[in-house]
Order: sequence, then structure tokens, then C-alpha cells
Amino acid sequence: MRIHVVDHPLVAHKLTTLRDKRTDSPTFRRLADELVTLLAYEATRDVRTEQVDIESPVTATTGVKLSHPRPLVVPILRAGLGMLDGMVRLLPTAEVGFLGMIRNEETLKAETYATRMPDDLSGRQVYVLDPMLATGGTLVAAINELIRRGADDVTAICLLAAPEGVEVMERELAGAPVTVVTASVDERLNEDGYIVPGLGDAGDRMYGTAG
Repeated sequence: MRIHVVDHPLVAHKLTTLRDKRTDSPTFRRLADELVTLLAYEATRDVRTEQVDIESPVTATTGVKLSHPRPLVVPILRAGLGMLDGMVRLLPTAEVGFLGMIRNEETLKAETYATRMPDDLSGRQVYVLDPMLATGGTLVAAINELIRRGADDVTAICLLAAPEGVEVMERELAGAPVTVVTASVDERLNEDGYIVPGLGDAGDRMYGTAG
């Protein structure tokens, strides 16, 4: 597994405002959307392309276009939905699947409650969206499901990561074709399984605490 921490002043600036507990939900959603687009730019450096011949207004030339099958973007519900627009803004022709997972707050293990993805992902590059790589359980479960369906290149895009979660993914997904792109690897997890200093519960910060 590879991990790439995006080192850029704009990333650090937006992340600082996301961390601030005074940032309201509308501002949080907007900044998360902008931050995801910056992370997605780095995450798609190895997106698969194929050569194409075109005519410019001046002459014939050669360029590239996204290969088939198109990439698949999979937000993990619910918080991952807040990252979707920022991702498809960069990859508007990508297909979108959905994976509903929730962390059991007692066991800290991920439980699946909904899926909407192709059964066969053979040859597909998949981009998984999950704001927080905390314990790692949710992403490990999600990525194992994608690999089980045939995905051979999975990139997880996270706003933040904890060292413990990174360690779990490296152990559980050893040898798997997985890359993690994040704005920061923070200090640690606290006793409740939250990232420190982190930014709190990303879903609640984006959408409130309803439900």
C-alpha cells in the first residue's frame, strides 16, 4: 500500500479552517468540496488514458483521453457524499457507485447497510471517498469488497488519516493495489476512536446531527 500526503499551502489553509470548531456546516461543506478537488488532482496522476488523434484549429495532433472502462468513484455514505462533487468536478465522465457503511461505536468495526455498485469491477480503477481514515476498519472493509468484485487499482481519498488507521490498512491490505491520498496524517486516535487533533465527526460537521 502506498500513502501520499499532499503537501501544498492551499491544502493546509483549507484544512486549518475545517479543523476550526467555529466553522459552520455550509462553510465546512464548501471547503471540504474544494479540498477534495485538490486531493483528487494528486490522486488521478496515474489515471489510465489512451492515445487519440484530433484536429486542432491549426493542425492535426495527438492527445489522450480517459481509457475504458471509465473510472468508478465510490463515496462511503454518509460523509463521503460531501466529497463527491469535488471529485466528479475533476472526473465528470466517471461512473459513481455508492457504499453505505457505518462504524459501530462500541466495537469500532464497520458494518455495511447498502451497496450500489457493478458486480464486476474487473479492469476498473476505483476512487473511494471517505473523509476520515481513523481506525481503518471502514476503508479496509470497503476496499476488500471492491477487490472481491475485481478492482485492480484502488485509491482512497481522505481528508485526514490517523497513524493507527494507516498501520491497519498496511497490515490488512498488504500486497493489494491500494493508494491512500490525504491532506494530513495526524498525531493519533483518542480513546473514542477519533483522530487527534482531527476535525471532529465529518458527517456531523457537514450535515448536522439529525438521525
